[in-house]
Amino acid sequence: MKALIIEDEPQAASRLVKHVLEIDPTIQFLNVLESIEGAVAWFKKNPSPDLVFMDIHLSDGNCFEIFNQVEIDCPIIFATAYDEYALKAFEHHSIDYILKPIKRNDLERALKKLERYDLHSNDELATGGVTEIDEESIGGARRFLIKVGAKINLIRLDEIAYFYSKDKITFAITRQGRRFPLNKSLEALESELPNNEFFRINRKFIIHMDAIGSMSSHSKGRVKIELDPAAELESIVSTERSPHFKKWLLG
Repeated sequence: MKALIIEDEPQAASRLVKHVLEIDPTIQFLNVLESIEGAVAWFKKNPSPDLVFMDIHLSDGNCFEIFNQVEIDCPIIFATAYDEYALKAFEHHSIDYILKPIKRNDLERALKKLERYDLHSNDELATGGVTEIDEESIGGARRFLIKVGAKINLIRLDEIAYFYSKDKITFAITRQGRRFPLNKSLEALESELPNNEFFRINRKFIIHMDAIGSMSSHSKGRVKIELDPAAELESIVSTERSPHFKKWLLG
């Protein structure tokens, strides 16, 4: 396996190499890059590695600027001192999000997730099985325990306005507009959620009745919904679900 390190702290990079090679001495490190500029130039000139270890804050800015300039389609293990970027990391092939100081057992866990990623490819991202999020339902789907980095959040079902899927990741949006990724597909959620409260309007959304801000007629008998909080994706009830949706509204 060929790996690339994007890290601006030489000691952190050396420690990372040491731990990784203790776990798997067959891994070959191609380079250690310290900046956005250096990473962009490297990806433009070289084939994609099998794995990238990436810090968030680099010598010339935030690592997510790299993704605005080049496409990185290999799995990434983020290693950083900051936990507030975990959600954003999951949008970029993240298989784990490790908080510094890096511990060997954290890397062992991440590399085991990489094995699952290799077996299932991007489909694994659909269930969250290769993320740092540990989510479980308590009492059906009434509560969700979500761990992001060092933070643990207990989200009650009555706090959730809707669920949606984007880039094979399922997100829960609370009534306050907070977004949490889940380890469940919409299909799994649909079978667990109370159908008098939630309705799956299309392949991308399951919504709570109280999250409907306004509705308007759309083409082919469909209904367009403005959600509250506002959704980043367009929310239109599919043609086949529209008759059932109208009955659901009436109870």
